[in-house]
Amino acid sequence: MKFNHGICRELHLGRNNPLHQYKLGDDLLESSSLEEDLGVLVDNRMTMSQQCTLVAKKANGILGCIGKSGPAGQGRSSSPSALAW
Repeated sequence: MKFNHGICRELHLGRNNPLHQYKLGDDLLESSSLEEDLGVLVDNRMTMSQQCTLVAKKANGILGCIGKSGPAGQGRSSSPSALAW
């Protein structure tokens, strides 16, 4: 499979970032201020605390779905020892 240069972008994060231009081969990479990967949104305008809050919220939602479909949801005992799978 050939590498697709067209979908590569640079995302500048952090304070005092000099916003350098980067190349991949002979092609300059496009700059982006917002990207989503693995269901997590990364935005260069948000602080690290805001990023962490969003990731934690997403993870808690996924864990809630997993917990609801776990052993207690399958008709087994809901005792703490049964939930520690």
